[in-house]
Amino acid sequence: MEHIIYQLEEDLAIITLNRPEVANGFHIPMCEEILEALTLAEEDPAVHFVLINANGKVFSVGGDLVEMKRAVDEDDIPSLTKIAELVNTISYKIKQIAKPILMEVDGAVAGAAANMAVAADFCLATDKAKFIQAFVGVGLAPDAGGIHLLSRSIGVTRAAQLAMTGEALSAEKALEWGLVYRVSEADKLEKTREQLLKKLRRGSSNSYAAIKKLVWESQFKDWQNYATLELNLQESLAKTEDFKEGVRAHSERRRPKFTGK
Repeated sequence: MEHIIYQLEEDLAIITLNRPEVANGFHIPMCEEILEALTLAEEDPAVHFVLINANGKVFSVGGDLVEMKRAVDEDDIPSLTKIAELVNTISYKIKQIAKPILMEVDGAVAGAAANMAVAADFCLATDKAKFIQAFVGVGLAPDAGGIHLLSRSIGVTRAAQLAMTGEALSAEKALEWGLVYRVSEADKLEKTREQLLKKLRRGSSNSYAAIKKLVWESQFKDWQNYATLELNLQESLAKTEDFKEGVRAHSERRRPKFTGK
């Protein structure tokens, strides 16, 4: 794998985002590798837990803005639609795998990455982490199952407000709202993870599988209908002048001037 690192430590599969040069932005090959790694972990009987983390100072900015700029310049909407489809599938996979999924985040956790963090069973954050629904800044709507996940986690009103404002949610506020399991200093993050794994290893994998199935059936079994709507809306937004303006403004480090077109 070129864009992530996949490794095993006893009963733990570790998936590390490894594109720090673009702040771990998602593009098609990276998304495909994440899905491949999740499938490997799911199908390996020796793996009982999965950890997703990242190299670099930023966990992830979400969509690769360099790739977005290229797609806008070349009018390559299908590639943007494909990324939206893949990040939704990643969140779907995280919820579907019958094993506890942990995520360790530090620095900015934006866009699709922020919603994958909500999809995880346990999000462990440093006190420097900030969760940002960055979509509105480029004229898009949340992807990676964002509203579906957020509204069930923190309520419909808070979810809509975060999506509409794009305001950063601090690690402490995310902990207060229930998005994050634990907050620690960066140098204590690994210790926090090991404490959690020690607790989880006392439990039964049968119980964890059953709990995840019950959560899915009670809250997420309509995911496919939502995913279809999410993808259709994101595709239509990617064709607008506002989206093109948002991407170009970000590239030029200025505020976008949206016109509703």
